[in-house]
Amino acid sequence: MRPRRQMNQINVVPYVDVMMVLLVIFMVTAPLATPGVVDLPSVGKSAQAPVSPIEVVIRTDATMLLRDRGADKAQERSITMQDLLPLLRQTQGANAERPVIIAADKDVRYEAVLKVMDELQRGNVHRVGLAVKPAGS
Repeated sequence: MRPRRQMNQINVVPYVDVMMVLLVIFMVTAPLATPGVVDLPSVGKSAQAPVSPIEVVIRTDATMLLRDRGADKAQERSITMQDLLPLLRQTQGANAERPVIIAADKDVRYEAVLKVMDELQRGNVHRVGLAVKPAGS
């Protein structure tokens, strides 16, 4: 009887078979998976003019102004953090979905802007944005 030789090669055929089956499965199921559809508004359907936003201006000395651009003439009033929500609700009036823009000086601490955003979030103001100046202006 001959002594058995030791096998020192890996048999890759089963691995290739498994990979081919996985490839076929992914090729069949990939077209069935629908990506998230985003329903973008079109210009032709918009019957209302965009509403002018209310601005909360934060200055470098931490004082705040509430500016209403929607009024006949731009109205500005100095406010405190405690007055922010009641005056904002009064300015919004019946249109609770009117957007609010935070316009902070670039030297204002990030924490001051976050406090205003947090106060607006607690007051259930949903449409909040940040005012920026385009580059090169």
